[in-house]
Amino acid sequence: MQDPRTDLIDLLQERGFVHQCTDLDGLREHLVQGPVTVYLGFDATADSLHVGHLQGLMLMRWLQKAGHRPILLIGGATTRIGDPSFRDESRPMLTEEQIQRNIAGITGCFSRYVALGEGGGLVVDNAEWLDGIGYLQFLNQVGRHFSVNRLLTFDAVRQRLDREHSLSFQEFGYTLLQAHDFTELAQRHGCTLQLGGADQWANIINGVELSRRQGGARLFGLTMPLLTTSDGRKMGKSANGAVWLNADRLTPFDFWQFWRNCDDRDVGRFLALFTELPMDEVRRLATVEGAELNQAKVILANAATALAHGEEAARTAQEAARGVFEEGAAGAGLVSLEISATELAGGFSLADLLLREGLQPSRGAARRLAAGGGVRLDGVAVSDVDAPLQPADSSRRLSLGKKRHFELRCVD
Repeated sequence: MQDPRTDLIDLLQERGFVHQCTDLDGLREHLVQGPVTVYLGFDATADSLHVGHLQGLMLMRWLQKAGHRPILLIGGATTRIGDPSFRDESRPMLTEEQIQRNIAGITGCFSRYVALGEGGGLVVDNAEWLDGIGYLQFLNQVGRHFSVNRLLTFDAVRQRLDREHSLSFQEFGYTLLQAHDFTELAQRHGCTLQLGGADQWANIINGVELSRRQGGARLFGLTMPLLTTSDGRKMGKSANGAVWLNADRLTPFDFWQFWRNCDDRDVGRFLALFTELPMDEVRRLATVEGAELNQAKVILANAATALAHGEEAARTAQEAARGVFEEGAAGAGLVSLEISATELAGGFSLADLLLREGLQPSRGAARRLAAGGGVRLDGVAVSDVDAPLQPADSSRRLSLGKKRHFELRCVD
């Protein structure tokens, strides 16, 4: 592994983490002067992070390996508002109970990528200071430093207004809340660097500028490129929905499969961003073809899954995939779909199962999938998904299309 303490900015640029920086040369000098405290924020809109968040988590990991201190900020307060950046409509409002449940879920993701606790990083909730600040106090402390004229020029705001989509005053003030977060973290924890996606550039600049106008510490901001896959999909999404980091939302096997099935054109880029392989090896793997390319995808899948779920989960997922694709066995690690003996006795069909598990939206869709050869038991196409399942069918491998595989199990 490369030593992350050597030419850190160059390393981060080479691996694809750097998009914009408020002062790149100044930040380079700042990072070598001593340990820097850096933060990355997440609003609690779901009970798990997804692979779209991995770029930021991996960047924090590299910074911590270089001796810097990470703060993972959860927006317990700002989640109630919703960041309007490049959205056409407001976020659905969440209850306090939902927000707290989401905070508990995403906090578990952090420790897999950065060391937390004594001598390590911090997890902080911005409700600590935003819940207690009065409106007039906020206007005096923060609002007076910003011009509405300038805020209206930001791309995220202008785009929403140009499309004549509603932008609430509540959402319009989100950028001021995020700027205040940065200055609060600077005062409370000595934080001088904020990270974010490219869509956070305006919000980050506002935090840097607010500190300057308040006579505070010199702050820096760095954004990462917004990632899409080579086929145009937003990173974090798949054909079957979000690629979650928590195992209770997506099994380690399906997580492993996401990386194993990535587009050939994405292999080198993903190896640089989502693994810790030396860049010489990344560049080599980015040029291979055929069977070697498939092996490069396995290396990517193993490394990404080991970070998210542990080495054992990665090995189990690889073995399960080998069983499915090479040996035709069910394979340990596949998602199990349980069918009771009572259901079998009552004429339970594959169509019933697919609807019950949410794997097909309707009985008609299940029939169409089967008609196209997309439903298989142990590799054999099933033409009639309405036929009652037999006891022998309930301990077999069910395949839907080329990439979704399940183990059928009969339970008493």
